[in-house]
Amino acid sequence: MKDYLDPRNAEGMPNLADSAIALDFLLAVKNGVRNYGYAITETASPELRTTLHKQMEAAIDLHGEISELMMNKGWLHPYDINEQIPLDLISAETAVQIAGMTLFPNDTDRLGMFATPNK
Repeated sequence: MKDYLDPRNAEGMPNLADSAIALDFLLAVKNGVRNYGYAITETASPELRTTLHKQMEAAIDLHGEISELMMNKGWLHPYDINEQIPLDLISAETAVQIAGMTLFPNDTDRLGMFATPNK
């Protein structure tokens, strides 16, 4: 059984983690844009509506920047479904594999595995 807390067993994880964090950030910003639009329609104050509109525009710009980063890294292919589907399948398979891992083995003593300052 592999010990997944051991750095030797984390091969490929930084790239997977980066792409997952970027996707989560993208979805959060997208949700924020939707919420700003909703809030704009619910407020009666012109000043608040103007402020919310400016914030929504900034969020739309941020969404574009995150999308561009993800496309440049090869994590997102919004214009080519034939390239996006294999990425989505890999993500789904990875999620299933992670769910099947024994992430917390019985022996969790890490003494001596990492460089630590002298006490």
